[in-house]
This record gives sequence, structure tokens and C-alpha cells, in this order.
Amino acid sequence: MAPEDFVAAEAALLDAGRFDAWLALFTEDGHYWVPLQGAAQVDPFSHNSIAYEDRLLLALRIERLKNPRAHSQHPASQCQHVLQRSRVEQVDDASGDVDLSTPFIYVESRGEQQQLLAGSYRHRLARTASGWAIREKRVDLLNAGRALPAIQLFI
Repeated sequence: MAPEDFVAAEAALLDAGRFDAWLALFTEDGHYWVPLQGAAQVDPFSHNSIAYEDRLLLALRIERLKNPRAHSQHPASQCQHVLQRSRVEQVDDASGDVDLSTPFIYVESRGEQQQLLAGSYRHRLARTASGWAIREKRVDLLNAGRALPAIQLFI
């Protein structure tokens, strides 16, 4: 599978609510990062982030979403990712890692409420024996520093 197709397949898992399968796409040292300063933020350590989660934190969030007593999921949230074509930004010849950029529109709906977010994904994909895996997924939101409503799912 081409790296660009992998990114589209990842979004389809999120849209289908298959969060455990989505988490399985991450490397053991993988991270999910939503910088508070958007594309201007150079790392997750020198400034606050909307989210900076390793596999353990991602797994805990998924368990919360699946819990029937999760108040924030009554009614359940749904999402839809609309992606532009991914663009390969860089290939690391030594490791085989590939960096991609993918502009997106994200819609999250819960009950009568719907929110729309836009931005660009920056995936670092690692080549593994079983195919591609996410070493880092960075979500650069447009206007990331503005007040955002609670985002329940994974952008």
C-alpha cells in the first residue's frame, strides 16, 4: 500500500469508529500531537499542546469512549474526515520513514451539534515488516490558538 493510501485508510477507520484498529496502526513509540500554536509550533515540549499522547494515553482515551457510562458520549459522537491528496514531503533513506502532508476538513457531530475543523495532517510513517505504521501524527489546525469546543474523537 502506498503511504498516501495508508493515510486515507487511517481516516476511514476513525470515521467508522474502529478506534482499536486505528491504535494498532501506531508504532510502540508512536505519538498523536495537536499543537496549540498550529504549524508554528516546533515541538510539544516548549509550549502547551491541545493533545500530545503516546500509545498508553491513546488507549485510555479509547477505553473512555467505549465506556457505556461516558456522559460525553450520550448521544455518541460521529466524525467524517475529508482529505485532499497526501503529498510526500520527505523520505529518510536510512530508516525508510516517510513524511506526508495532507490538508483536511474534519466534521464532528453529536446530537444536534456539529463542528467543523480544518488544517493539515503531518504523518511520519515507519516502514515495518507488516506495512506502514504511524510514528507520529501531527494535526496542525487552522486557528489552533482560538477557543475550541470540546473535541470528543480523534481529529
